[in-house]
Amino acid sequence: MQFTDAVTVAGTRRTADGYLVAEARSVRTGIQLYAGHEVGKPDQDVVRVYRAADQVFAQDSLQSFSHAPITVDHPDEGVSADNWKALSVGEVSTAAKQDGQWVMLPLILKDAAAIKSVMDGKRELSAGYTCDLDFTPGTTADGEAYDAQQRGIKINHLALVDRARAGSKARIGDDVGKWGASPVTTQTADERNIQMDLRKVLVDGLTVETTDAGAQAISKLLGDLASSAAKITTLATDHATAIAAKDKDLAKKDAEIDGLKAKVLSDADLDKRVAARADLIGKAKAIAKDVKTDGLSDAAIRKAAVAAKLGDAAIADKTDAYIDARFDILVEDAVKDAGGADQFRTVVAGGLKTVDTAPVATAHKAMTDHLSGAWQNKKEA
Repeated sequence: MQFTDAVTVAGTRRTADGYLVAEARSVRTGIQLYAGHEVGKPDQDVVRVYRAADQVFAQDSLQSFSHAPITVDHPDEGVSADNWKALSVGEVSTAAKQDGQWVMLPLILKDAAAIKSVMDGKRELSAGYTCDLDFTPGTTADGEAYDAQQRGIKINHLALVDRARAGSKARIGDDVGKWGASPVTTQTADERNIQMDLRKVLVDGLTVETTDAGAQAISKLLGDLASSAAKITTLATDHATAIAAKDKDLAKKDAEIDGLKAKVLSDADLDKRVAARADLIGKAKAIAKDVKTDGLSDAAIRKAAVAAKLGDAAIADKTDAYIDARFDILVEDAVKDAGGADQFRTVVAGGLKTVDTAPVATAHKAMTDHLSGAWQNKKEA
């Protein structure tokens, strides 16, 4: 498995030919944190990788530093004879040696552009190497837990980078204007900083840099928000439609109520209706004295009077117009039988005096009550 790791550079000087010579700290012992996708464990956010001293300072590992090429940033592939000329800007000059928990080695930069980038501030170093990972969890002698161990470490190249995993100790000396100066002491940054590939995500018009996991979380959140907004829009549309339908029903009922109110008679109209009703009942009684009129409509009274006089068979299947005409004829006959209009009026008047008025009064009251409150008693459609 290929890895990159940080180194520290100090003791810098310029040669007569313009090369930059320095001493560098390289791979160190201890635990460093890696993003899961960097070590083939994408399901884990962080993997704690332990480098034991017997692996870092193994003879084969130290010898692999000798003449290792130096590059500007890490190339997409390992450095080899096929691409060395295009990628290399210098090399590790001689054998590496142990310096505490670090590997110390001399290096030389020969490319003018690379040297200028160092002078402009690109001073941190990172080692690119291969190793075997043993994913057997354990605990160091100091009691620190780890998830995997590195074994068989072999250096491929050193890279000039803007920020090294091991922090600011993995750095070319600050005093590049005085190349003969002694090593510069710098404050150690977070030596366990996790380096993850960042992605740019557009959120509400703003560009946000985040990890792959963060981008997935943001995308899911944005999707959930869009789904919720769509549901809210649908609910609002349905609600507006329901309100419109209800308003239409209310408008229809208001129109019906207005129509019923228009049918309510004034006092004068009610008097006229009562007089007309009484006159109709008097005529019906003149035609057939025992005809029942209680609770009947005007048309039903006329029909009942004709049937009482002529029999039900005489009006079977007859139209209302026919019945009305027969009623009028029977009224005329009653007038004639009574000896004229004056005598008819007398008979009718006399008949009205003898007729029980309670049913008429009851029918009249029921009719007026019905007409007065019909608009209030209208059943819901």
